[in-house]
Amino acid sequence: NMTIVPELLTTPADIDWFNLVEGIDFKLFFTSKETGRWTVLLRCQPGSSFPRHRHLGAGEYYVVKGKMEYRMGTALEGTYGYEPLDVIHNLTSFPEYTELYFTNHGPVVFLDEEDNVTSILDHSLLTELSNG
Repeated sequence: NMTIVPELLTTPADIDWFNLVEGIDFKLFFTSKETGRWTVLLRCQPGSSFPRHRHLGAGEYYVVKGKMEYRMGTALEGTYGYEPLDVIHNLTSFPEYTELYFTNHGPVVFLDEEDNVTSILDHSLLTELSNG
């Protein structure tokens, strides 16, 4: 039995914020158990950041407001970015209040200095976190 994901129309104002890491919350828009894809809206407080990580699936983002600083430079409000499979970002930081629309086509793994995996951000963890 193949399960087809139904058509979806979501009002973001009706979705709760959940904490991801210190200073960064998310609204979960979509996850797929079939492909591992997930889409979130991130709310990043000034000075918050994501530590070193590798994308185990391509990612795409759009800066709704604020700005994000990472390996590629500064992504200002209105910027679209693409992050390919296996790219490593040492630090992704938000120097001011930022909202980021983000989709990843698989997990993002957080790494220590020796590239050992310290945690995994994927569709199942986001689903678990958003279900309380």
